[in-house]
Amino acid sequence: MSADVQWQIIRNCSSFLVKRKEKAIFTKEPHNLKARNSARYNGLINKKTVGIEPAPDGKGIQMVMKRAHVSRHPNKMYHKILLKKDNRKVLKSICNIMGKGKYRRGLKWAAMRRACALLKSQKPVAPLKKKGGRHSKK
Repeated sequence: MSADVQWQIIRNCSSFLVKRKEKAIFTKEPHNLKARNSARYNGLINKKTVGIEPAPDGKGIQMVMKRAHVSRHPNKMYHKILLKKDNRKVLKSICNIMGKGKYRRGLKWAAMRRACALLKSQKPVAPLKKKGGRHSKK
């Protein structure tokens, strides 16, 4: 079944939809990097998709790619890569992997933004220092 027909079927009646009072309709489906309900970012109907998830142990990220040439074998369709280096090397790896895999340019930048947000959330929070005022004890 073509991607256009699949999109017409699941566009308004998917179990992943999150509808709000505002006009925007969001989705919780896997491999949707921007969480928008659009055919462009849909992770279910497109042949080549990318998902950025936190690593299972909470340190680093896991990049999940949907491969187009093995679409008839569901157990081989998704390829997972664990990235645990420092932040700059992780982003460079994502850039290189997306470039060699010939993914869309918009998907590449969306994946890098999602990875940045996940890596930033995994950094430990430094405790706030109390400022000493004029009457603080020494």
